[in-house]
Amino acid sequence: MNIAIVGTGYVGLVSGTCFAEMGVHVTCVDIDSNKIERLKNGDIPIYEPGLDEMVKRNVAAGRLRFTTDLTEVLPEVEVVFSAVGTPPDEDGSADLQYVLAVARTFGQNMDKYTLLVTKSTVPVGTAAKVKAVIREELEKRGVDVPFDVASNPEFLKEGAAIKDFMYPDRVVVGTESEEARKVMARLYKPFMLSSDRMLFTDIPSAEMIKYAANSMLATRISFMNDIANLCELMGADVNMVRKGIGSDTRIGKKFLYPGCGYGGSCFPKDVKALIKTAQKAGYEMKVLKAVEEVNERQKSILFDKVMRHFGGDLKGKKIAMWGLAFKPETDDMREAPALVLIEKLREAGADVKVYDPIAMDECRRRIGDKVEYALDMYDALTDADALMLVTEWNQFRMPAWKSVKKLMNCPVIVDGRNIYDADYLAEQGFDYYKIG
Repeated sequence: MNIAIVGTGYVGLVSGTCFAEMGVHVTCVDIDSNKIERLKNGDIPIYEPGLDEMVKRNVAAGRLRFTTDLTEVLPEVEVVFSAVGTPPDEDGSADLQYVLAVARTFGQNMDKYTLLVTKSTVPVGTAAKVKAVIREELEKRGVDVPFDVASNPEFLKEGAAIKDFMYPDRVVVGTESEEARKVMARLYKPFMLSSDRMLFTDIPSAEMIKYAANSMLATRISFMNDIANLCELMGADVNMVRKGIGSDTRIGKKFLYPGCGYGGSCFPKDVKALIKTAQKAGYEMKVLKAVEEVNERQKSILFDKVMRHFGGDLKGKKIAMWGLAFKPETDDMREAPALVLIEKLREAGADVKVYDPIAMDECRRRIGDKVEYALDMYDALTDADALMLVTEWNQFRMPAWKSVKKLMNCPVIVDGRNIYDADYLAEQGFDYYKIG
């Protein structure tokens, strides 16, 4: 089976590589010629564990190739996936210009039945706009070529995306025709050999499922952060509260970990887009507005704690920061709490020295020399007045505490992910602050 995937960002590159791993012949398309040249040379522009090796293996096998021109591959493919970006517009709604541009190129050049599948996260009703653009282009050409559109939202977790794609807990496909359904079932069959986890829906429902899923997860995070902040005021331990409510099978244990706020490419963008979609339909998403408000407030909580510790004066203080990416196993800093913390610390007159196993280059790209970049996690601690743990990378979980204390000017730990033992650190002479 031959397919094309337009967009070689996180979703497009991971999806295309995983399809190729199952024997599908995949052409990844991107208008960024520099990115395509890098990919052809084996230089992977994103960090995802295991992706480098899988790309190289499938390129060598001839199942995965890269081009800047969708028109050259359209005659030979059965399916075109649109995995281009849908960045938030100024008002928070999803910007569909790239999605519609793919549809326009598709309509201008297709000459046989082909299925166009939207894999980007898009608002409900996007498929209808895509279909209208294709029909408009076909009318301009004076031809009547059959086609279908479908929605196939992705549910990949950064840092575990390959596993999520190869062993999905569900594959959602929104279709309008039996032909499109058959094509998608055949394409995903290799991933369904142990059990059929495909869910076929109408297209608007498929488009809504992705937004609803991410918004629910974001809601759980903000809810627990709100509970954690209340626990701190009332003298309760949020970790005990989390275990208590997580043992209720109606609630479950996942996404009940308090922290310093969610970030990344999905949750912030999708929550904003769903709020805007509802607004356009004349409905107010009051719960999601609160979710967003709590999250923005939570990104400042570590700053508030360190400010209180030093009596409201951080001028000249040296703050070490472990973790920059919004979560472990990625270099993604989009909407990362670290960016908010760095800005607040600098505005308060503090000097910031940072370390992240993967995201240092991304941080340099985003903020340049606003912070000092450490050589390793311990180098960040030299003469530090406080340490902020922002991203819970495994290598930060069991540091050599005697070395930590010796390197620091003041033994102050502000734990944004609640991964350390408060009693143990107190015994070691640290001032320890956690969430809740």
